[in-house]
Amino acid sequence: MIVTVDLSTLEPRPAADHDRVWRRDDDEDSDRGVLKLDNLSPEVSQLVLARLVSKNFGAWADTLARVGNCVRPVRLRGTSDRIDPTTGEVLSSFSSTDHPLGVVHVRCGNRRASECPSCSRLYAADMFHLIRAGVTGGKTVPESVGDHPLLFVTLTAPSFGRVHTSGRCHPADTTRRCPHGRPLDCGVVHAEGVEGRRAAGLLGQPLCADCYDYASHVVWQWFAPDLWRRFTIALHRSLAHHLGIPALALPEVATVQYAKVAEFQRRGAVHFHALIRLDGPRTTDGVTNPPGAVTADLLARLVTEAASAVQLHVPAVDDLDVPRRLVFGRQLDVRVVRSHRPDDDQALTAAQVAGYLAKYSTKTASDDVATTTAHHRRLHTTIADLDLRAQVATLATGHSPYQLLGHWGRMLGFRGHFATKSRRYSITLGQLRRARQRAQARIAASRATGTPLDLASLEADLLADEEESTLVVGRWSYLGSGWADEGETALATAAAARAREYAQERAAQRRTPAQ
Repeated sequence: MIVTVDLSTLEPRPAADHDRVWRRDDDEDSDRGVLKLDNLSPEVSQLVLARLVSKNFGAWADTLARVGNCVRPVRLRGTSDRIDPTTGEVLSSFSSTDHPLGVVHVRCGNRRASECPSCSRLYAADMFHLIRAGVTGGKTVPESVGDHPLLFVTLTAPSFGRVHTSGRCHPADTTRRCPHGRPLDCGVVHAEGVEGRRAAGLLGQPLCADCYDYASHVVWQWFAPDLWRRFTIALHRSLAHHLGIPALALPEVATVQYAKVAEFQRRGAVHFHALIRLDGPRTTDGVTNPPGAVTADLLARLVTEAASAVQLHVPAVDDLDVPRRLVFGRQLDVRVVRSHRPDDDQALTAAQVAGYLAKYSTKTASDDVATTTAHHRRLHTTIADLDLRAQVATLATGHSPYQLLGHWGRMLGFRGHFATKSRRYSITLGQLRRARQRAQARIAASRATGTPLDLASLEADLLADEEESTLVVGRWSYLGSGWADEGETALATAAAARAREYAQERAAQRRTPAQ
């Protein structure tokens, strides 16, 4: 069943007209508020229609709008008071009973697009501004950072065995076989599309699962955050050596700032995309200019040397396992980023890298890796096996660095954050979220008083890290997560999809020059 709904007005049309239950009377041709819900089961369709004709649909629609079409909002009941800490005076009070539904709904805040399209879209937007500010300036970051050496770096995992790759896959002598008797070549062109769908489904899968080193794959994934930390240490030491100063004295001459995002490859191994920027010494005034002796090309060479040389020795899981030396893969990509449109075709712009990193910061292993393949199942089996062996080793020795491995099975053993940055790269997500809350409060006050408001002129004030002058005391109880039923969830999902489409339409209109 297909249901088309227009939420732009709350004036009902005849119940028999299910093609468009809600419509704006002033603009019959516009479909800005139209929601299309297809592939719904009869049961869910009935729940959707029941919600649309319910008496409190207006209150529910307002609640949906307040949480930005979040698919899994957190439901709370309770009260909160704003108190002056010096006098103890209660300045204002709020209770969930004041809400039209009697319950407060709060965004789930999940960054994963597969879990909540609306919240992940907001997270991606915040990440875009955070990353872009570190490239071009703005948001309390001086514009001078646009002239600092800046690189876009991709660090990959090493090979754990031959896997099917895009393009002409491992063309070789067809007579060659692995120890298990399977061919070491493929020769198929793995291309996306209808005709190549079957071949594309093999991408990332091993040519021989018995030859593939699943244990080393999982162990590398487990220690990938530590390997990145070793890389940053090696880069600092290499930079200090080039400048002819001790490593401990480097902060007095130059600092390295970065923003990093982890992305899963098709084979289930993460690789890191990072923006690496060179600044001057740390000061209380903020960002300073780097030493002129270090150019972007020189910084690229130092990054390449550090990534190629860094290694991490890790212990065996148990007596049946072996110690390992972990390194990054040979596929290392280092490209220069320009704050403006570069003349060099190999260079990237700020908008390109910011959009790229923001996009992948909202993904998970399940978004990038097919969850029904034998390779994926084998990875999960290996994680469970190594976790059990680590638990046994912990009982014998009292400690094992692998004892929490099983908790990260969903992430295929990767325990790091998907998006991280150095402290002085740019602003924080917390600052952006507080600024948005302040902006929403000022917009509401402006509408109430009819006073014009220019948020652009108040940006520094909105982003200021000022301390709260009032004390908030809350008494809240958790009621659950998500909407009341699948019908409400379907409406929220469709509203989030339409909001995304509308934002894309507006962005396309802004990019199109006026005729």
